[in-house]
Amino acid sequence: MSLSPRIVAVFGATGTQGSSVVQALLADGTFVPRAITRNSSSEKALKLKTLGAEVAEADLWDVASLKQALSGVEAVFGITDYYDPKNFAQGHNSEMLLGKNLVDAAKAMDVKYFIWSSLPHCTRVSNGKYPNVYHFDNKANVDDYLRDSGVPHSILHTGWFSENVWNYNILDSVPDSDCLELSVPKYDSQSPQYFTWVERDLGQCALALLKHYEDPESDILSRTFYAVSAKLNYTQFASILQQALGKPVSFVSSPTTGMQEMDDMASINLSGSYEFQSEFGLYPHTAIPDPRLIDLGVKFHTMEEFSQEVKSRFV
Repeated sequence: MSLSPRIVAVFGATGTQGSSVVQALLADGTFVPRAITRNSSSEKALKLKTLGAEVAEADLWDVASLKQALSGVEAVFGITDYYDPKNFAQGHNSEMLLGKNLVDAAKAMDVKYFIWSSLPHCTRVSNGKYPNVYHFDNKANVDDYLRDSGVPHSILHTGWFSENVWNYNILDSVPDSDCLELSVPKYDSQSPQYFTWVERDLGQCALALLKHYEDPESDILSRTFYAVSAKLNYTQFASILQQALGKPVSFVSSPTTGMQEMDDMASINLSGSYEFQSEFGLYPHTAIPDPRLIDLGVKFHTMEEFSQEVKSRFV
């Protein structure tokens, strides 16, 4: 008699975070990932199906579709995207509403375990100095809703995505020079940053929690964990990149984020997510990497290892 598959619904499965989780689940084999997407016929969704994932359609705005997609699911990896055009058009609080919809659907379908990908609440942490970093605060508000829901859960906080180096051209050539600039807006050169190499580390963090959440001794339920690969300032990061690339790399704090929406946020009260991170730090009172995740078997990658990935793309 065969056992029923242990299915984990992964939201954002075709994006940076979700794809890392799907890949980790597929490589391990304990769970069957069910990639949740609005378009199951997309090229990325079909590729995941070819790799062995289930694919199901659902829309976070439609609770009925969420319940259908969560049928037979043991666990959920939940994430929302503030900058998705459909969500962004619905206003600053849309991401919070979507997260609440997902929690409600998970509770209705008796999901056994819920991992929520989140960030700090900038307004609270800064005592109101940075009240407009909506893509942080929305997620953090869902933290509270999830805690109150009764759904067994863990919250997984992430850092600054290392992949931003190429996804947003953070590292770029200096014209008429052999030098490179690491350009991050509104950030003090000596302030620490919390780096998450999403592709290599986020998935294994989620997998470790999934494999141990039923073990009371692991003390996983109702806890917040930190999927952060390394803590260092951008000057140190530039030095690591310089050593790997074999050419000068300097850090520059630019006056703009390169994203109009984030610049607009900053202009409202001279605040924004990078200024918040520079002044307060994402997780200043937390050991990085998270020793609890290391005890669960997570092998975090260093930024020296990440620099070799950068080298393969820039040299």
